[in-house]
Amino acid sequence: MSDGLFRKAKTVNQLILLSTSACHLCEQAEALLQQLDITYQKIDIAEQEQWQERYAIKIPVLLNTESRQELCWPFDIEQIQAFIIKL
Repeated sequence: MSDGLFRKAKTVNQLILLSTSACHLCEQAEALLQQLDITYQKIDIAEQEQWQERYAIKIPVLLNTESRQELCWPFDIEQIQAFIIKL
C-alpha cells in the first residue's frame, strides 16, 4: 500500500474513505459513515495514478491509518462498526 496515502492523512490514527467522483457506491459508503457519525477523511483516488491502479475496482475502501487495514466494498454498518473497534 502506498505510504503516500498515510502521509496525506491529517492525523496518525484516522479513518480514510477512498473514493472518486461520480461513484454511486462511494456515496452509499459515505452515507453509512454519516449515519454512524464517524469522523473520517475522504481522499479521491484520482489524485494519484498509483492509487487509481490499486483501488479503481475496489472503491469505496475504508483505511485505518494506524493498522493500515483495509475494508473494501461491499460493507454495511455492522462491518464498519467492527472495523472501527480496531482503531
